[in-house]
Amino acid sequence: AGRLGATLTAVVVDGPKGKEYRAPEEEERCAAEVSREELEALYAEIAFGLPEEPTPLRGVGAARAFSVDSYGLDRWSSLFTARQLLALGIFVRELRHCIGEMEAYPDGWREALAAYLCITLSKTADYSSALCSWHNGGEKIGHTFARFALPMVWDFCEVNPLATTSGGFAAMAEWVTRYLDHADLAAAGAPAPDVETRSAIEAPPSGRFDAIVTDPPYSDLMDFFHVWLRRALHGLSDEIDAAFARPTGPKWDREASDGELIDDASRFGGDRALSKATYEDGMARAFRACHAALTPEGRLVVVFANKSPDAWETLAAALIRAGFVVDASWPVQTEMQTRQRSLASAALSSSIWLVCRKRPATARPGWDNIVLAAMREKVALRLRGFWDAGIRGPDFVWAATGPALEAFSEYPVVKAANAPDRPMSVSEFLSDVRRTVVDFVVGRLLAPDGDAAAAAGLDDATAYYLLHRHDFGMADAPVGACILYALSCNLSDSALVNRFDLLARPGRPRPGAEDGDAEAAGETDEGAAASGAGSGARLRLKPWDRRHGRRLGLEGQGGRPPPLIDRTHKLMQLWRAGDRAKVDGYLDAQTLKRDALFARVLQALIELAEAGSDERAILESVSNHLAAREGAGAPRQAALRL
Repeated sequence: AGRLGATLTAVVVDGPKGKEYRAPEEEERCAAEVSREELEALYAEIAFGLPEEPTPLRGVGAARAFSVDSYGLDRWSSLFTARQLLALGIFVRELRHCIGEMEAYPDGWREALAAYLCITLSKTADYSSALCSWHNGGEKIGHTFARFALPMVWDFCEVNPLATTSGGFAAMAEWVTRYLDHADLAAAGAPAPDVETRSAIEAPPSGRFDAIVTDPPYSDLMDFFHVWLRRALHGLSDEIDAAFARPTGPKWDREASDGELIDDASRFGGDRALSKATYEDGMARAFRACHAALTPEGRLVVVFANKSPDAWETLAAALIRAGFVVDASWPVQTEMQTRQRSLASAALSSSIWLVCRKRPATARPGWDNIVLAAMREKVALRLRGFWDAGIRGPDFVWAATGPALEAFSEYPVVKAANAPDRPMSVSEFLSDVRRTVVDFVVGRLLAPDGDAAAAAGLDDATAYYLLHRHDFGMADAPVGACILYALSCNLSDSALVNRFDLLARPGRPRPGAEDGDAEAAGETDEGAAASGAGSGARLRLKPWDRRHGRRLGLEGQGGRPPPLIDRTHKLMQLWRAGDRAKVDGYLDAQTLKRDALFARVLQALIELAEAGSDERAILESVSNHLAAREGAGAPRQAALRL
């Protein structure tokens, strides 16, 4: 409704012993006030005026983390305070004067220096918006894009852009010059590049390139910088003016079938199917253009970091349709481990680099049984290397996707051996890949030699529990990782909350949870844990002694036996109650005494449990009880308790 405002609450200054915090003085409050007339007078001197271009809409079907328009911040100018707009406007005006003073420079030098100055301006804008937070640990300002999103920030920090501290123009200029020193060394002796600005789906010269490397863009995020660069660089050259001809970055044009390619249903009236089809078709066209532009032995490199299964399926399908074979893949750590998104979600710290070659024109269709066998062999070999390199969590799941695609993409189409008329979809294949990764990780927990075959026959819920427990323990876990792991185990996060009673959202008990029913005792409602939960949402495993469903360990789903994790927790509860007769009766009824897989799960849980905890003590007692009753598969426990 336009009624949001801001008030100055604190001032941070450098003191003799570090940062000092105090209440603002009246003079400082007045200095923060800048009139609309003052801004309009300044921007009248600047091409295109105030940055009033619209911010991205959080429309129906939008999958992006843009929420500012919901609060009335619907223009790029509204993301800045009046004082910030004044400072940035003056920087733009003075940079343009500076560029004008370089008329005597050769055109190449003038354009390069102008570009470096404007990169400094972009970095300054990143640290001079009303979405900047205060970094408590480092006692410094955080920038706008702590993650790849524009979220609402209620308490924000405004930096003095003329200071030499973090966020000031001088500090940003230093960062740019440090990069240029590095880049100058890296490019020493290299030929000057030819730079063109055009759509990837335009017909390029045939067979010209040895390598094409592409990293998909971050959608509307570019517009934050586009609006300032457009104003600062206007008139520098016809080529630059053409690149910034639009008020914002190039969006998809239905009539021209060209523009920015992102899978965003809000741009298609909420139609997810149309959005995905348009995205996949556009990607295939772009990759076909790359295919035509490469020499016969050329390589296409696609850098991809996305935790969405749909995104991977679309990418893989487009590459295969365009005639490429994934020749190699590497997870490369590209993201700062301290960035906000790494700490609060399942965001990838590694980008997956897919190296692709042209598929021979003579390639024939493949058969799913042969392809899957080749995939498992190839993936097992590569996963051991990734594991030894310390790759874990969601990164590990997606790192396997590249080598798996090497087997699948060798063929233009993969047919089902038992139904030749039905081709195997990329979605079906990647589902099998994810489960192969789960079996690898769980096999490491169940067998000393890490044999994935140790997980054979393990039910989905127990596989999920072990995977989650290994990566996150009993602590809160980002919902994105829970969703990915659930998919990898052929489950859903909501089913793990409501049907299996394995997950709960911290601090959100459900009404009726006290009645002992597993379906009511999930501690959260289905919507809170469903895939639509925000990236900051958290889930955690329910402790064994909090699972009080009346059917725990007694009934499975669809007539199947209960999951092994349910039976283990039921045994632990019976053991703590002290009724050994019921323990033995349950072991007999569930035929667990000689179940080798159950014994391995029990040993894995002992090793995952905290040393000295009640959980570990009970698990060891149950295991030793099994050994005493001569359970064939029960591991022997040797322990010295002090």
